[in-house]
Formats: sequence, C-alpha cells, structure tokens
Amino acid sequence: MSASSAARPSSAAPASAARLGVDPHRDLSDYDPEADLMVLNMGPQHPSTHGVFRLKLHLDGETIVRAVPYVGYLHRGVEKLLEELTFVQATPIVDKNDYVSPMTNEQAINMAFEALLGIEVPRRARYMRTLFAEMQRIASHLLWLSTFGIDMGGALGGGTTLFMHCFREREWILDLFELVTGARFHYNTHTIGGNRHDIPAGWAKQVHTTLDLIASRIDEYLELSTTNSIFVARTRGVGILPKELALELGITGPILRASGVDHDLRRDAPFHAYDEIEVKVQTEPDGDCLSRALVRVREMKESIRLSKLLVDGIPEGPICGARPIKNPTQFKAKEGQAYVALETPRGELGTYVIGGGKNKAASPYRLKIRPPSLHALSALPYLLPGHSISDTVVILGSLDPIMGEADR
Repeated sequence: MSASSAARPSSAAPASAARLGVDPHRDLSDYDPEADLMVLNMGPQHPSTHGVFRLKLHLDGETIVRAVPYVGYLHRGVEKLLEELTFVQATPIVDKNDYVSPMTNEQAINMAFEALLGIEVPRRARYMRTLFAEMQRIASHLLWLSTFGIDMGGALGGGTTLFMHCFREREWILDLFELVTGARFHYNTHTIGGNRHDIPAGWAKQVHTTLDLIASRIDEYLELSTTNSIFVARTRGVGILPKELALELGITGPILRASGVDHDLRRDAPFHAYDEIEVKVQTEPDGDCLSRALVRVREMKESIRLSKLLVDGIPEGPICGARPIKNPTQFKAKEGQAYVALETPRGELGTYVIGGGKNKAASPYRLKIRPPSLHALSALPYLLPGHSISDTVVILGSLDPIMGEADR
C-alpha cells in the first residue's frame, strides 16, 4: 500500500462510501432541532477506547448518526525525537510505538536504516527476525482476542473468560522472548545489521513445546468466541467495511484481508526469510467484525506453522553484519533516503528516512513512520453510523488499534 494513502477521510466522502449511502460528514441540520439529537463524548479513557482516544458521537436516541474520531492525546513526538537521536539510539524508542508488537517496530526501523546505510543482514539474523515477527504476531493476536472478549462485556462469561485463556498462552510467548533478550516486553534486541542476542541452547525445543500447546487450544478460543452464539450475534453484519472503501482509506493487514482483499506483504513483497517459505494468506469476504476475528484466529494457526519451519531452519553463522557498536555516532549517512514497509500484526508499518541529519550525519535528517492503526481508525466515521452505542466498542475493538503508533 502507498505510504501517501490518506490517514483520515477528506472533506468529501470516498466514492465507495457514497455508493453505499454512507456520509460521515452528513449535514446534521437535516434533523429536527426539537428532537432528541445529542452529542456524546466517548473517551478519552482506558480501556474501552484503547487508550487516550476520543470519539464524538452524534446520537439520535441510541443510534449513531455521525462519528468524529480524535487522536493526538499522547503527543509523544517520536518522529521528531528520532531526528535528535542517532541511528544507534533509535531502537528502544520505537519499542513503545506499537507496544503490543514491539519487536516488529524494531525490525521496521532497523530495516530502513540498513537500506539507507547499505548494510547487509546475515542469513541467520534474517531467519531470527522473521521467527520473532511470527511469534510476535501470535502474542499480539492472543492479546487482541482476549481484550475483544472484554469489549463484549458480560456476553462472554463476564468478559474475563476469554481474556484469561488467551492471556495465559501469550505469557508463554513472552517467556520465550525473555530467554533470548532478558526482557518480557521492550526488548531492544534488533540492531543495525542484525540482532544483539543469539538464541540460547535448547530454545528451539521450548518453542516447539509452547507452539504445540497453543495450537491445541485454538479450537478452545473458537468455542469461546467465533462459535459462541452471543459473540456471533454481536459481530456478524456489524461494522461492515467494503473492500473499495478499505483500499481508499489505505487500510492494510487483517482488516483489509477480512474485507476480501488478498494482500499480505510477507508474500507480495517478501523481506528477510519470507522469500524462502510459503505464507498462506487468510481472507474473509464479508468485512464485518466477525470476519476480522476469523482472519486473526486463522493467522495464529498459520504463524504457528511458519514459526516451526523457521526455528527448525535457522542456519549457522553470525547474527550481525555490522561492526560491534562502540559509540552512539558510529553509523553516519550524509545523504540518501529509504522507505521500507513490513507486515505487522496490524498491517503495513512503513518507515521513511532521509540521511544527513544532526550529530555529523549520525542522525536522520527526517524520519516518518506510516502506522497501520492510524489508517484503521480513519474508517470509524464510515463504520459507526447506523449502529447503536453498544456496538461502538465492538467495532472499535475489531480494528485492533494501538494508540502509541497512532499518536506517535
């Protein structure tokens, strides 16, 4: 997908939205001023709006007439911060962008720096990065499915049953990451040219044991969610995103594939070890909340298969193709630019970097991050109208937004 895709709807609704009779910029003067039309500010609060995110809902009784999303409450300024820091210092900063999938953030920014600096990543490190990305995808989708159950409230055993089951398995993935990096969440393990930490002895066997356990319980997740009659009733036909509209808004990842678009950067623009394995892309045709859930559950199964192949196929050799880091200004790029995109659990994460910045060209002159969550949130003005207030959190949760990368 293009890095220049619109992050939020323009003043004119996309053509596909008009064909569907959906206008997120509807003139509210059509309503009788004496009627019960009111404005409800939903958010910013955690966890129902997934962090500091606000929705301004115009309501006709319980029915949403218009929805206006507001991001920008974090004001982290990470892109500007990375223009002050050196290439070496950037990795631990982006861990906090998509804090549910920090390793893929590290991978994205270091791939952009490597393209700019012309540094080759050894084959062993490429396999390790790809393996970590697939395991991170499993952990991310587990967290999404668990919190989606809470978004349903009392519909699924008080909302906590699905959460407890999925969160348990996610902890096992974090245990494996801790054995490699010493950390459970913000790893700082990728570096320019490869990885900082090699996998320890016996780790591959533990990966197989953990993945086999998770694979044996995916049917349990399905019973608690996508085959649960209440779950299906609250998600089927709710928040339908047509593929034309998804493409116009620059939406990628599981949301796009749940709208019937067979697109995945792991297969269509392979990076690292993806050109050596076959990725089976999961799609659904309906584009509703249920389709987005089904795609993510099936992606967990596929990521388990890929992870087993990768951990068994890791070659011998060095884990970094660059010189050992001795000082923070070691890498310099006086000119040039690069754009690198990869497939995260939420879609296309792009990093655009221009060399020749501060610290005698040891910092980027300009760095721009293209986060999939921001594009996903731009669909809300089209998805929410016509639904009730009770559907709002379900539709929002089905998009799996991470506000750290949306606000940056």
